[in-house]
Amino acid sequence: MLDATAMNSKNPASTFLNNQSEPVNEAPYLHLLQDCPVLGVCGYSGAGKTTLIEQVIPVLSAKGLKVAVIKHDVHGIQLDHPGKDSDRLFKAGADLLLQGPEEIFFHAHGDYQSELSSCLRILLRHYDLVLVEGHKDTPLTKVWLLGEGELSPPDKRGILATFSRSLDRLKALLALLEEWLPQIEFKTPVCGCVLIGGDSTRMGRPKHLLKKRGRTWLENTVEVLQQVTEKVVIAGKGEIPDKLSDCPCLPDIPVVTGPLSGMLAAMRWSPDVAWIVIACDMPDITGDAINWLLENRAPGTWGILPKLPDRTHVEPLFAYYDRQAIGILERMAVYRDFSTRKVAVHDKIITPIPPVQLRASWRNINTKVELDHDMA
Repeated sequence: MLDATAMNSKNPASTFLNNQSEPVNEAPYLHLLQDCPVLGVCGYSGAGKTTLIEQVIPVLSAKGLKVAVIKHDVHGIQLDHPGKDSDRLFKAGADLLLQGPEEIFFHAHGDYQSELSSCLRILLRHYDLVLVEGHKDTPLTKVWLLGEGELSPPDKRGILATFSRSLDRLKALLALLEEWLPQIEFKTPVCGCVLIGGDSTRMGRPKHLLKKRGRTWLENTVEVLQQVTEKVVIAGKGEIPDKLSDCPCLPDIPVVTGPLSGMLAAMRWSPDVAWIVIACDMPDITGDAINWLLENRAPGTWGILPKLPDRTHVEPLFAYYDRQAIGILERMAVYRDFSTRKVAVHDKIITPIPPVQLRASWRNINTKVELDHDMA
């Protein structure tokens, strides 16, 4: 028995809960998660919640999805042996990170950071799906597992599907996720970032201020992005045309060099959205090329870096980066590995070949000779 109820809500994911100095009412912020890959697995005690989650995780992992689980325990957390070193340190007041050969565990005291919305916001930057066991009264999208003798959920609000005890629950949940996850993926807000700056030594002047049909390359690129994204920012240092005075301008990240600096500036500015990143030296960008990138989105894909057949490398500077990609870029910055092409080695990044009719959008112009040829 499947009783599917659609959840309709706007998707202002970029307005998620910011860090607060005091606890706040979570309900308004949790409603924003209805368009994120967060699914509650709910039911009364003994309904089979843990069993179902335990069964579905290996199947999803085999599909390449990273899955996190939040488990609600009203009785408190019992994870350590009294008197052990880690237990003594925690009881002394410290938050504790335990490291083992193939696992880590973070044990923190409950405070405002343990609010569900804050925890979910952090997890969504690192995982493709977050399953929440319990929290049956929390305003999350959820499935309800009927218990023995139970005919229907006590409250159908927010319930995507109801699973009876006689149903093949694993098969039903996998079928639901197969349909629901792509829908959620396409609801992630997408913003645009145009990278400017650099020395422009081969061109001899700032490339973003070069003109085509009477307008700067920067103006043209911003206009194309504005047609297909929710917000456009300019990252980097340089003169901005007056017509773009209302466009947010982000300074590069200190210490980090090259395009990676501007990309991180944008992702830190709004970490809960996906990004189309474009360098300023690609004057032939089209909306069709951007839409092709967006059409390649899929659950489990954190970035789309096109591979042009006539090039030996991928193109990271006209590419799509999902919100989870910030973790990849932050790690590169920590290790001072600033080559954005190396993003492609991550197993969550795909490198499709653009259709022939769109490949001109990835043409970049770096020298005066190339510019003269383009204008001829």
